[in-house]
Amino acid sequence: MRKLSMMAGVVAAGVGIAAPAFAVDATQVGRRVGLNEQEVEAGLDVRVGLGGFTGDLGDETGIGALFGITAVAQPSDLVGVEVGYEGQSVPIDDARVSGGNHIWRNNGTLLAKLGPIVDEKWHPFVGLGLGLSYLDASSGSEPVFSNDWQTEFPMAAGIDYRLGNFFAGVRGTYRLVGGEELVTVPGTDDDAKGSLFNGNITLGGRF
Repeated sequence: MRKLSMMAGVVAAGVGIAAPAFAVDATQVGRRVGLNEQEVEAGLDVRVGLGGFTGDLGDETGIGALFGITAVAQPSDLVGVEVGYEGQSVPIDDARVSGGNHIWRNNGTLLAKLGPIVDEKWHPFVGLGLGLSYLDASSGSEPVFSNDWQTEFPMAAGIDYRLGNFFAGVRGTYRLVGGEELVTVPGTDDDAKGSLFNGNITLGGRF
């Protein structure tokens, strides 16, 4: 315990010493990428698409439609931030469950984007973020499927085309999923594991 306390003290002291230098470096980085608090561009977009789970989860489910709405901030030409909601209906394809059942996925995600604006119109980007979903299995799938919370780590890539204040785009998002207790692998007591891949088109505006 004494060693742990000493280590915590050293870390705290190091953070205190490094904080001013880090603040200066962060400011310099911000200037280099063109961050300007007075020229932050904001907007809203809506998206529709398709996708589903991979791995063992994909074996027991199908491809489902999604809808999303997202608030966007673009502090510079290179850096963007998104926060939004995504709803998705994933059909259940499991021999242990009667047909017509599905999982409703309610998700909230914060995503940081990085990419240049080319020719003032094209905006290719990659993104990395953190999300949380509540999976609500339809009552007809019980007790095989359960309601579940899952953490998600989205990695996105896409391109937007801008025309004035309006834009349209396409993207694919691969989400690493954690905490899966939605359903077990048939014939075992093991939780079915997998990731999530969605593709969508996006329409929106910047103001």
